[in-house]
Amino acid sequence: MGPPLSAWPWENLGIFKYLLYGPFVVKVLLHERFYNEEHYYSFTNMSWCLHLLILCCLRGLVHVIWSSYTNMLFLTRNRRILQQGVDFKQVDKEWDWDDFLILQALFASMACYMFPLLQHVPLWNLKGLIIALILHVGLSEPIYYWVHRKFHGDYLFTHYHSLHHSSPVPTVFTAGNATLLEHLILTAIIGIPILGASMMGYGSASLIYGYVLIFDFLKCLGHCNVEIVPHQLFETFPFLRYVLYTPTYHSLHHADKDTNFCLFMPLFDALGNTLHSNSWQLHKKLSLGSGNDGRVPDFVFLAHIVDVSSCMHVPFYLRSFSSLPYTTRLFLLPCWPFAFMVLLAMWAWSKTFLLSFYNLRGRLHQTWVVPRCGFQYFLPFAAEGINKHIEQAILRADRMGVKVISLAALNKNEALNGGGKLFVDKHPNLRVRVVHGNTLTAAVILNEIPKDVEEVFLTGATSKLGRAIALYLCQKKVRVLMLTLSTDRFHRIQKEAPPEYQSYLVQVTKYQAAQNCKTWIVGKWITPREQSWAPSETHFHQFVVPPILSFRRDCTYGDLAAMRLPEDVEGLGYCEYTMERGVVHACHAGGVVHSLEGWTHHEVGALDVDRIDLVWKAALKHGLKPVSSRST
Repeated sequence: MGPPLSAWPWENLGIFKYLLYGPFVVKVLLHERFYNEEHYYSFTNMSWCLHLLILCCLRGLVHVIWSSYTNMLFLTRNRRILQQGVDFKQVDKEWDWDDFLILQALFASMACYMFPLLQHVPLWNLKGLIIALILHVGLSEPIYYWVHRKFHGDYLFTHYHSLHHSSPVPTVFTAGNATLLEHLILTAIIGIPILGASMMGYGSASLIYGYVLIFDFLKCLGHCNVEIVPHQLFETFPFLRYVLYTPTYHSLHHADKDTNFCLFMPLFDALGNTLHSNSWQLHKKLSLGSGNDGRVPDFVFLAHIVDVSSCMHVPFYLRSFSSLPYTTRLFLLPCWPFAFMVLLAMWAWSKTFLLSFYNLRGRLHQTWVVPRCGFQYFLPFAAEGINKHIEQAILRADRMGVKVISLAALNKNEALNGGGKLFVDKHPNLRVRVVHGNTLTAAVILNEIPKDVEEVFLTGATSKLGRAIALYLCQKKVRVLMLTLSTDRFHRIQKEAPPEYQSYLVQVTKYQAAQNCKTWIVGKWITPREQSWAPSETHFHQFVVPPILSFRRDCTYGDLAAMRLPEDVEGLGYCEYTMERGVVHACHAGGVVHSLEGWTHHEVGALDVDRIDLVWKAALKHGLKPVSSRST
């Protein structure tokens, strides 16, 4: 048992906590059925329950929009206050950030019953706005300042306020991450101006909506970790620095817990002698964009968009959703048309952009995204534009001093650019090392195959990866059924194997040839009909993007080749496509190994079979762990 009023009453309900909004919905439906049949419908005679529901939605939207903006690193990276990333632990800790919305909706409903005048207020009343402003400055601000200082005392901080300060990097959702007692007090502080103005007869709908939404907006502003308030504003109007706090101002409170206690107005810190001496200087430095540490990434993973649905699996869409492995969700469907329009706009105007970052052993690793979707890679007329984006990203990384850049699956397509060889040949003096990561991808797949397997069926057999897998397995005396219609390509690969192992490579032209083989390695997308030729208990290993459909219930399907990053990774809070937490695609991990080892060669063009075991051992040496791909 924790201290009283520290836990939320519905903390064990999970998603079912939203059923607490149910009575409001029922009352709205009854109001619509029995009231509006006889009364003129307008904004002011809407059910007060409907107003509460709308207000809760708008408040949630304010937080989500703020979160989206702050996670758009391509816009905010130069104005970030703390450069650390937000990891999964913090994301989970702030998962129920919206509990306070339920709490305040319940208290607002109680207020409406206790003070019926709140149920019928006009749309606008200027006097009410003025009175609310006076009450906010005269009561809400000083009360919050005093209470906040008390919460930094030993007992209250340890048992209550430490939860709010436990987030290493302040975020928009940190603003709502606090104990029940703190939000009860905050509810009363918010209620003072609204109830005060209403009890004097000057309440209005615009006051309630405006005050609450501005309150949330300013709370998000203080916790956003991005300095957006221009310092010129304070230089032109010096008094404003005591009227409005900034993200930098509040971040200093999280860094130095004995200063900057105010709600929104630094005036009270000045009066209470708790104003941090560096508040204005640091604000000016950060608002000029010169406060970041200017670090150049050591490693860049150049990714791409897989499909329309998965393009919404990014931190600046929904941070909580992006922290979980991607799956198709119903709530994404209404957003699909908008996402598609955004993709078309990106096709026309966007450049390669920064998506996420993390730190590993003092090295900064970033993910950049080529603004192209999977289907566009298969349009012949789009190839030149895609290669131009990739080339510009490589040259930009080279100018910055990036050591290694690894190409994601479609960005290293053999038909598109020869696995990056096109760019290395065109720019022979590149300092950045271009890597396709296929060597580790092959190693992951090969190490998943049981040691006692005697025969495998391989699709995509003449691709770069397929060739390497076939040549490696045949030297382990595993019979490889290579599905290809091109006898010429098959013979070229077969001749690369040592003469004593060439007989282990067998060309097949139909899926029926694998009807007795229980180990399929899929490098080319196969339909459910083609899967039907596999015998029961077959396992499908994959290196095809997107993954094949899990059609057979009597078989198992592997995920894409992947590896878990070392445990000392810092600031990782984003799942890469369908990968689980802390896991990245093998082509990403291959670039990480290349960077950690300090190899100075490019890894482009043909895959060197002899390096597969070397890269695998290097990955294990640096703490990268294989991830079992077997799933039902």
